[in-house]
Amino acid sequence: MVLNRVRAVFFDLDNTLIDTAGASRRGMLEVIKLLQSKYHYKEEAKTICDKVQVKLSKECFHPSSTCITDLRTLHWEEAILETKGGTANRKLAEECYFLWKSTRLQHMILAEDVKAMLTELRKEVRLLLLTNGDRQTQREKIEACACQSYFDAIVIGGEQKEEKPAPSIFYHCCDLLGLQPGDCVMVGDTLETDIQGGLNAGLKATVWINKNGIMPLKSSPMPHYIVSSVLELPAVLQSIDCTVSMST
Repeated sequence: MVLNRVRAVFFDLDNTLIDTAGASRRGMLEVIKLLQSKYHYKEEAKTICDKVQVKLSKECFHPSSTCITDLRTLHWEEAILETKGGTANRKLAEECYFLWKSTRLQHMILAEDVKAMLTELRKEVRLLLLTNGDRQTQREKIEACACQSYFDAIVIGGEQKEEKPAPSIFYHCCDLLGLQPGDCVMVGDTLETDIQGGLNAGLKATVWINKNGIMPLKSSPMPHYIVSSVLELPAVLQSIDCTVSMST
């Protein structure tokens, strides 16, 4: 019997298993079309969407003080006001937000090759989905891409006391599966949360999905493995287990 083989894999969701960034871009394109065709905005339509994108990237959400729908509608309201001037237009902001959101969700798809990989992996190891973010937003994404059946457990940062990279959420995941950190591998696209968190919690290994081949900063956390696609993961897991076999 080989000791210390990988027994579970924790997967990030956004831009790891589903193309959230691509889906969001499609949503923005639909809003641009709406603003140009129905409201006769010209170059202002793209400016508004660019401003919203910046607001989303800097978003600080506190569920105790507001709901995500109100916060994101406000992003659109502010972006329209900053671009067009005049008075706030809540109705238009809501129309833009809900069009962006619905289009985005329609394009959050778990690809067939990813489904096949998860199905095969689950024959050998336990699988857990570990995603940061607001409860409502992440639950809607999970429902949209219909990924629940591929996992033994799903943990959403917005439903816990702390999110990635805090070790506590990783320990919670281990407890759910009845495993130790040294049994588990974290897979994700974000160095500061997925990889740093896996390192903080002392997981067996971290796997960074680096789709765009970017060079991390010297100060960035260092993953154990780097791949360009989540589909490369089975080979990485095999490599980890082979290393364990040789060492034992």
